[in-house]
Amino acid sequence: MTKETLLQVAVNAAEDKKAEDIVVLNMEGISLLADYFVICTGNSDRQVQSIAKEIMDKAHEDGHEVKSVEGFDSARWVLVDLGDVVAHVFHKDERSYYNLERLWREAPQMEI
Repeated sequence: MTKETLLQVAVNAAEDKKAEDIVVLNMEGISLLADYFVICTGNSDRQVQSIAKEIMDKAHEDGHEVKSVEGFDSARWVLVDLGDVVAHVFHKDERSYYNLERLWREAPQMEI
């Protein structure tokens, strides 16, 4: 699976669970952490967990390993590390506080 395919799997999974404000940042050449960040929002703890679980499940279905997951139980900011793609699933109350788009403002946003 290419990193672009994995990116599309993560975005589609977030869309399937009605994530809001989905943004993809191209991190190539900017961060050693990943090539792409997917940032999205859920309106409740349950929706945040549902989005993160769907991203993990769809990645597994496509034969990709989920390297780690952080913050699932608290459901405020769930980080799903898929290697080349890192998904950040925020609760609506946390998204503006952490403002990753501003923190990584030099990263170009991609059309999805």
